[in-house]
Amino acid sequence: MKFSRKLVLVLGIAVASVTATAVHAAEIPVVTGEHWTRSSDDVKKAYLVGIANLAQVESAYFQGKPPADAESFVPRLVKGLQGQTLDSVREGLNQWYAANPGKLQRPVIETIWFEMAVPGLQKNK
Repeated sequence: MKFSRKLVLVLGIAVASVTATAVHAAEIPVVTGEHWTRSSDDVKKAYLVGIANLAQVESAYFQGKPPADAESFVPRLVKGLQGQTLDSVREGLNQWYAANPGKLQRPVIETIWFEMAVPGLQKNK
């Protein structure tokens, strides 16, 4: 797979913003539907790859012993998105924001959680 320089730059910025040690939650930018709908497919995929990488890092950190639900939502996110691909999540988000143009202020991660992961948890019980 060949990555464009723009994609690599976006991923680098995403990783740097997540790993900065002195960053407070209020300082982390929230990606909303407005950002999503204005972004190219490459940028959207980079965002989703970043989320997937975060889940993989947390999984490796806990070495197969996932934290309790009160400590992290990542294991539930992974289980709820079982069977999904980057492209199916990207297309699902595209469809949801197209069908809900009045909700473009909703954070993308919230949309992934409530529109894809939670229903997936019910299905994957």
